[in-house]
Amino acid sequence: MKLELGNIEITDIQFSNESRVKGSTLYVNKKEIENLILEDEHIKEVKIDIAKPGESTRITPVKDVVEPRVKVSGDGGVFPGVISKDETVGTGRTNVLKGAAVVTTGKIVGFQEGIIDMSGKGAQYTPFSQTYNLVLSCEKADDIKAHTYERAVRMAGLKTATYLGELARDIEPDNIESYETLPLMKSKEEFKGLPSVAYVQMLQSQGLLHDTYVYGVDAKQIIPTLIYPTEIMDGAIISGNCVSACDKNTTYHHQNNCVVHDLYKRHGKDINFIGVIITNENVYLADKERASNWTAKLADFLGVDGVVVSQEGFGNPDTDLIMNCKKIEEKGIDTVIITDEYAGRDGASQSLADADEKANAVITGGNANELITLPPMDKIIGHIDYVNKIAGGFEGNMTEDGSITVELQAIIGATNELGFNKLTAREY
Repeated sequence: MKLELGNIEITDIQFSNESRVKGSTLYVNKKEIENLILEDEHIKEVKIDIAKPGESTRITPVKDVVEPRVKVSGDGGVFPGVISKDETVGTGRTNVLKGAAVVTTGKIVGFQEGIIDMSGKGAQYTPFSQTYNLVLSCEKADDIKAHTYERAVRMAGLKTATYLGELARDIEPDNIESYETLPLMKSKEEFKGLPSVAYVQMLQSQGLLHDTYVYGVDAKQIIPTLIYPTEIMDGAIISGNCVSACDKNTTYHHQNNCVVHDLYKRHGKDINFIGVIITNENVYLADKERASNWTAKLADFLGVDGVVVSQEGFGNPDTDLIMNCKKIEEKGIDTVIITDEYAGRDGASQSLADADEKANAVITGGNANELITLPPMDKIIGHIDYVNKIAGGFEGNMTEDGSITVELQAIIGATNELGFNKLTAREY
């Protein structure tokens, strides 16, 4: 499969009477977005704001972040199985409003939602302090349940990103990036002198607002399977979960999966990146055993020399991570795992809930329990009264001047387990 990403660089976002992209500015008709979102009877009101890098703005509680894109050529459309028909994506050309993002917020759905600061100390920990954000604050209709509210807000973000992406359909990109993965046997022949590497992406699928969707299917209903890397880059996987903000993979993270991007950078040079195994993180032991058995079997079937495994979440999924690592290693395949840590605020506790001596090549995204004090902001988008209830918050954590003390796990993307962050470990 070959996919081209046509990047249209966005360096500003403004409200306007007409939605369009002119130069590097994204202009948005607020009323058209409101009408689009309010088509859903489960949302009774929406407030639309703009948040730009460097502004004294705090967004909370954040639910998802989505990058606006449009399929220009090739099979399928954006967010297949959800927004567009369930056709296989990953080919042709997709135009991207690079630098723009749709951020969803509103009253809390589940306690594992997060914070984006556009400036100050907190901005250093989230990539979305550097994007030009259209923020949707969605107020739910009365008496709807949490899962219905989550779906309504998720769809609001996806529909808005689709609307904005469509503005880029006929624009000539500033730059075009090309990615290609050959069918397995052709790839082995083409790069027969290079070690072959696969990527195992673990998808959050514990249920109760801990869901991820593959072509519209809840990942807890799948068995591990193979997928082209370009399918992931082209919107085949979207977020529907409210796991801790620091290591939640937003839809934006899936669209820009940096493990996939980094493996492609080395593809054909010192490795043969042959594809992706997607697997889930269910809660029952039998499901964990089944999924890890299949994951190891597929890695062995592909005949790879090495595997990179990324986790999503912590605690219960630590068991899935170690099972995957141990069983793949037992197939004689070198395995590297990417995770983060919950080592206590002093960093002295056990980092993962599970461990094995075969997990001896580990990349960490940092300690999510570390405390940080965020300075007051001039503007709050969303609802500030939940910062003591979200994961990483605590009673009395906000002072009268508006500063907030939280664990890093309250900041969207702070210890992301795709490595989409700036934290790691170092020796002293």
